[in-house]
Amino acid sequence: MKPSEPLATPAPERRAETFQHKLEQFNPGIVWLDLQGRVTAFNDVALQILGPAGEQSLGVTQDSLFGIDVVQLHPEKSRDKLRFLLQSKDAGGCPVRSPPPVAMMINIPDRILMIKVSKMTGARGACGTCMIFYDVTDLTTEPSRQPAGGNTALPRRLFKIPVYRKNRVILIDLKDVVRFQGDGHYTTIVTKDERYLSNLSLADLELRLDSSVYLRVHRSHIVSLQYAVELVKLDESVNLVMDDAEQSQVPVSRSKTAQLKELLGVA
Repeated sequence: MKPSEPLATPAPERRAETFQHKLEQFNPGIVWLDLQGRVTAFNDVALQILGPAGEQSLGVTQDSLFGIDVVQLHPEKSRDKLRFLLQSKDAGGCPVRSPPPVAMMINIPDRILMIKVSKMTGARGACGTCMIFYDVTDLTTEPSRQPAGGNTALPRRLFKIPVYRKNRVILIDLKDVVRFQGDGHYTTIVTKDERYLSNLSLADLELRLDSSVYLRVHRSHIVSLQYAVELVKLDESVNLVMDDAEQSQVPVSRSKTAQLKELLGVA
């Protein structure tokens, strides 16, 4: 390589830079909240997404959304996560510094949002919160699927997962994921070489994964069957060895053992 030649950027970094560029071009949704977390203003993008959510989940018109607790505009299973984000305080003690963004799925309409909140301060101190979100649905999911003979569209299937790492949002290719390990509202995403922390829960993910490839083998674990290496029986329990860096052994619940053996073609 000649001294004047630039160093090549690794492919994952190039992908992250491309996504960051796309994210910067988005028109974000913006919601202004008062000190109690009640909505005082929307921009047009936020109203287009959260307006239908309010009408369908709460039965209120868009005009009635002003003054409402913003947490109520999200599905019940997402409310604790959003409330935690709104109440988060920076470890350094700064009253207006913001916590990292979170990924959140909302069902009405079926969207995936990256949400960031910023505490606002005025001449008299803290005066509310600015919530900013990016709709990354089209970058992370396939178009809605219509079930045979059904009228209600199925949840959009994921092909990328947004995560926040090193002060930037990146997208994890689903085909690279070996397994998911859940812990409450959060999930550790394990690839062959890396681990990422996601704000999406296993319940959120399970609905949007291809069930012929990804199986929830335990209440805390979803595995990609293409990375399964070996079934190990220990006394009355069964573990599945996965092809990640640690050759992890994932517990398999009794109720899933027969289904897993069938999918793997194991007698």
